[in-house]
Amino acid sequence: MNVKDMLRQASDAAKQLITLSDQTIIGILKETAQVLRTHTEEVHAANRQDLERMDPANPKYDRLKLTEERLQGIAADMENVSTLPSPLNKVLSETTRPNGMVIRKVTVPFGVIGVIYEARPNVTSMFFPYVSEAVMFAC
Repeated sequence: MNVKDMLRQASDAAKQLITLSDQTIIGILKETAQVLRTHTEEVHAANRQDLERMDPANPKYDRLKLTEERLQGIAADMENVSTLPSPLNKVLSETTRPNGMVIRKVTVPFGVIGVIYEARPNVTSMFFPYVSEAVMFAC
């Protein structure tokens, strides 16, 4: 699959997210945290496979390594984000022009976000709850 296809799929998925309720989004974030906690051995096994392909002297080795503490921190961050209020449709300011026209500054979706990083598996899971909350609420 090429980058254009991946972006097209991401855009299509983002359009579907708008149909999710706030409670569904909160549930997804909490369930993702719980799955991470209950499947830590599987995550560690996959992480060990990644680490086996690296020289331990490589500075990226430590960044790639997922410890139990890091996994628990990632899960806790996901749960914390689930408690944040929805950023969608917040009226930031409103003014009425002399001719009666009402102008509102309202939070809106910002679309698909791409992240480029290397050797940081926790970036995906750290980035996911914050962006998914914003994207899910803002799509």
